[in-house]
Amino acid sequence: MDGLGRRLRASLRLKRGRGGSAQDNSEEAAKEPERAQEHCLTNFAGGQHFFEYLLVVSLKKRRSGEDYEPTITYQFPKRENLLRGQQEEEERLLSAIPLFCFPDGNEWAPLTEYPRETFSFVLTNVDGSRKIGYCRRLLPAGPGPRLPKVYCIISCVGCFGLFSKILDEVEKRHQISMAVIYPFMQGLREAAFPAPGKTVTLKSFIPDSGTEFISLTRPLDSHLEHVDFNSLLQCLSLEQIVQIFASAVLERRLIFLAEDLSTLSQCIHAAAALLYPFSWAHTYIPVVPESLLATVCCPTPFMVGVQMRFLQEVTESPMEEVLLVNLREGTFLMSVGDEKDILPPKLQDDILDALGQGINDLQTSEQINEHVSGPFVQFFVKTVGHYASYIKREANGQGHFQERAFYKALNSKANRRFVKKFVKTQLFSLFIQEAEKSKNPPAGYFQQKILEYEEQKKQKKSREKTVK
Repeated sequence: MDGLGRRLRASLRLKRGRGGSAQDNSEEAAKEPERAQEHCLTNFAGGQHFFEYLLVVSLKKRRSGEDYEPTITYQFPKRENLLRGQQEEEERLLSAIPLFCFPDGNEWAPLTEYPRETFSFVLTNVDGSRKIGYCRRLLPAGPGPRLPKVYCIISCVGCFGLFSKILDEVEKRHQISMAVIYPFMQGLREAAFPAPGKTVTLKSFIPDSGTEFISLTRPLDSHLEHVDFNSLLQCLSLEQIVQIFASAVLERRLIFLAEDLSTLSQCIHAAAALLYPFSWAHTYIPVVPESLLATVCCPTPFMVGVQMRFLQEVTESPMEEVLLVNLREGTFLMSVGDEKDILPPKLQDDILDALGQGINDLQTSEQINEHVSGPFVQFFVKTVGHYASYIKREANGQGHFQERAFYKALNSKANRRFVKKFVKTQLFSLFIQEAEKSKNPPAGYFQQKILEYEEQKKQKKSREKTVK
């Protein structure tokens, strides 16, 4: 799970208007709730371009002082003949990227060894459009001490496993020269992004190796192609994962601590993915850059990751209703205290039972993803899966959600108490707003599970009648 699982996802709202540094833009991201539905990545049907840019971000020593500044030192392709507004937009995008390629500060020293890291981040514009940065950080080829650099692919499509494989190919070529990377990326740029379950094959020539054929296959089940739950399972107990889920469902403040970028970003992204089919609608920065540590003092909900070296700064910051998760030790350093009581007791037990059954027999990342995601999806099926029946439509098709009738339809008092709180969250509000606009329920994985559950209930009632 090396390439697939190691990733970082950071949210940044790119502001319109002139000027503004990457740090200025990032500070705005820390202050404002992210209203774009970033964690329910679009299920691309295929046909889009794979990527917009390949960038190399290197560390350059500042003129004043001993520290370094991340800087874009290579860009493919170069954009020409852009209109003025387009050019300003591209400049804002490119100025924001370096900070998120090196979120762990500017105090570096030349190294002879450095473990490669694969991570990603998301840049969200004010119009809701998104660009994802897929990154591989490593030491460049050469003798003696040197500084790491980042290969960053900017794309509008979300498929972390696929882009991790692309970064493997970029890394293999970088050991030869940048000139060998160019034809591979040019071929990729000319290829169409595959539909779910489909494969695209690229032909690439490498000196001394000859012509290679590289097959890139997209997972058939696209709702899990942007996550890997393995690190979360390795760092935390099943009970702790359920408590994190419960805190996120009520949109509290969550801070994750870990030593390295890979574990930190992988776990926080997995935690956010537990909310499917709902999307975290607030500040989301899987590895907070050092300059943005004040994010943990925000009064609004957030889900952020902080490297362990900044533990003291975090614990000394004024915070309320925070769940502080130490991934290194597998402990909660701070909590509200009621995390075990948020979810309805029976449904919470159902999640834990389902997670525990056969978990040691799982072998592939796909099996782990389905096993972990399934019980949480089923939780939402049982609590809010009847939502479509409580959207009343006018003659023009516009829907209106009947909130009171919706939660009163639940027979269980515990389930009803939970849902009365959940319907007040932005998680649910954004979801139901989309449902009100759509005349038909979306034909996705969640809807499939709702239909399966309803069919199971019908069969159970039929059996009970037969017994009577």
